[in-house]
Amino acid sequence: MTASLAASDPAGANGLLAIIGGSGLYDLPGLTDTAWVTVDTPWGAPSDQVFTGTLASAAGPVRLAFLPRHGRGHRLPPSALNYRANIAALKQLGATDVLSLSAVGGLRADLPPGTFVVVDQFIDRTFAREKSFFDTGCVAHVSMAQPVCPRLGDHLQAALAGLAIPHQRGGTYLVMEGPQFSTLAESQLYRSWNCDVIGMTNMPEAKLAREAELCYASVAMVTDFDCWHPHHDDVTVEAIIGVLLRNADAARTMVARAAGPVAHDPAGAACACRRALDHALITAPAARDAALVQKLKSVAGRVL
Repeated sequence: MTASLAASDPAGANGLLAIIGGSGLYDLPGLTDTAWVTVDTPWGAPSDQVFTGTLASAAGPVRLAFLPRHGRGHRLPPSALNYRANIAALKQLGATDVLSLSAVGGLRADLPPGTFVVVDQFIDRTFAREKSFFDTGCVAHVSMAQPVCPRLGDHLQAALAGLAIPHQRGGTYLVMEGPQFSTLAESQLYRSWNCDVIGMTNMPEAKLAREAELCYASVAMVTDFDCWHPHHDDVTVEAIIGVLLRNADAARTMVARAAGPVAHDPAGAACACRRALDHALITAPAARDAALVQKLKSVAGRVL
């Protein structure tokens, strides 16, 4: 069954706020009208059902959707995620804004475990993933010069500052294929590129969100220093799990604080992210593959 909340969503000027992250993030105090929703997409099944609910905020009610990126129980490795289905599922549910939360390694001494980075750039080093909804028969090229939504970044920074959560606004996220971690030589190379954090999941997620004309922002939560750090080998699994749990608590608080301002932001409707396809389609209408166009309507119907 394909579910849609778009037509019945009364909450928020900008529609549905979607969160992609760990499976515990949906445990927000005060979340009501909750349900697990099954979504079918033309690109297959997403990582899991989507958990939906309504959150009260000072600005008004907010309709939220939470997608466990790796599935409940963390079943799926980064390279096996169906990124296209994940983004398509959120778009089909009526999402207009997507907040990506991910655990990362720190590549700088001044970004210790427990620091949140509101990412503004990526370097994509993945190679085994489907990275576009478009294909032979309907070609499109979207701009990724500014890969995240600065408007969402402003709201997230304000929430983090208001909660006194250690954070940095701006930073480059190196996305590696995984599932293995970096070699020492790789870690030192990425530091020489002035990368701030390293992880395995935000690409092609950010590219697909742009193709689907979704406002997308990423908060990278540092759990440990990458292997470049001289004391990296001294870190225990228990210490990393402790940081993960503290980060998850802080992330839930951040989401609860930012949800209202994001969902009721009057500037959202005019955000450039939501018109990313205005000049992206290259294939002439007469030359477009009809079957592919039909698939694309779920994410790019505005221009098709």
